[in-house]
Amino acid sequence: MSFSQLITVLQARWRLGLSIWLGTLVLVLCVSYALLLLAPKYTATAAVVVDGKSVDPIAGAIQGGMAPGYMATEVDIAQSERVILRAIQAMHLTENAELRQNWLESTMGRGSFEAWLAKVILKKYTVLPSRESNAMTLSYTAGDPAFAADMTNALMRAFIATTLELRVEPAKQYNTFFDERSHQLRAALEAAQNKLSAYQRESGLLATDERFDVENARLAELSSLLLTTQTAAAEAGGRQAEAGTSPRQMQEVVNSQLVATLSTDLSRAQARLQELRTRIGDNHPSVIEAKSSVAEITQRLAEATNAASGSVAVTNNVARGRLEQVKLALEQQRARVLQLKAKRDEASVLQRDVENAQRAYDAVLARISQTDMESQNRQTNVSVLQNATQPPFPTSPRLLLNGAIAAVMGILLAVGAILWREMSDRRMRTEDDVMLGLNQPLLIVLPRAAVAGRAGVSRLAKIKTRVLSGAPRTIAN
Repeated sequence: MSFSQLITVLQARWRLGLSIWLGTLVLVLCVSYALLLLAPKYTATAAVVVDGKSVDPIAGAIQGGMAPGYMATEVDIAQSERVILRAIQAMHLTENAELRQNWLESTMGRGSFEAWLAKVILKKYTVLPSRESNAMTLSYTAGDPAFAADMTNALMRAFIATTLELRVEPAKQYNTFFDERSHQLRAALEAAQNKLSAYQRESGLLATDERFDVENARLAELSSLLLTTQTAAAEAGGRQAEAGTSPRQMQEVVNSQLVATLSTDLSRAQARLQELRTRIGDNHPSVIEAKSSVAEITQRLAEATNAASGSVAVTNNVARGRLEQVKLALEQQRARVLQLKAKRDEASVLQRDVENAQRAYDAVLARISQTDMESQNRQTNVSVLQNATQPPFPTSPRLLLNGAIAAVMGILLAVGAILWREMSDRRMRTEDDVMLGLNQPLLIVLPRAAVAGRAGVSRLAKIKTRVLSGAPRTIAN
């Protein structure tokens, strides 16, 4: 069916369409008015704003942050069962005998009354976020305007309290965890300190490095003394070797007073002997006596020289003995320093264990202090913009809105009824209907009576009679 044909059909059956449209409109308005008189619905609305970039007064960090799904998450929280149950407890709805009777009738006592009541309230509860801001509106619809306002405010307060709990609960859980962890770390710190103290007592170590420095200084002194003793021993050994080859040229012999005196006496005795030999001959008793005196002085000089050179050997022996003692003391001191160093290294490891345990314990204590403050926080990032008040007029049913909807639906029903009526009782209304419906060529088109005028009525009737007289007649069976 073309658009022109549709217009023609509507014009032909306009009375049917008008009656259906008026009937639909009147029926909807009557039902809406009856519902308005019998069961009006009132909707109370509250508004809150969510600050997604507020600064945490304790941690100093930005809370939340405006993530793409941040406001959607807040809407889900506001519509959650946790918020509704909190509002139910605040309104004492669980003590309402009528609501409990309705639950028994609808569920036969199966399930939870609170969960059923939360679902009932959720059907009348609406949360709408703003498109371009952080504001949200919370609405609740009820038959009593006072109850609608009170329930809306209760839901708003429950949402704010739940938002605060969701921020505080992780801090409480962390605080409990860190408190348990602090006891473990404190026990570990005490064990590390006790182990270090016991090792220091067993090893004879002090808390400072003073003793280790003293032992190092003593080792350095012994090393220096060893060098000095080695030099002295080498010098004494060289002098002893010199005493074996030319003892009279030794410094000790040269510096000996006894050797010098005996050398002078020997020179005098030898000079007197030479003089006596020259003067009285070798066999004279005086010469023999002089020879005895020279021999005696020579023997005494040899003894004094041997005595003087013998002190060098004693000195050499003493120097070698001193050298051996210094070497032994040095080795002992070196072993002592190495042993002390090993003990100090072990003590350093234990000391680092104590320091690590102390740092871990201090870090946990800091976190305990912070989480304890966060768990006691009463600041939330949700603020009230508008409290719900009692609505003065019912919001449902809406006569104007229902009337507009009924008008549109009536038009659609009227058009549908006209088309259905036309299809069930098909008429030829246009030239196209003649050619398509009868499958015959169109011979003539009669003018409309309204267009022909009063003077052309008889003429029009004559033309119709002449045309119809030539049409084929239907033979009745």
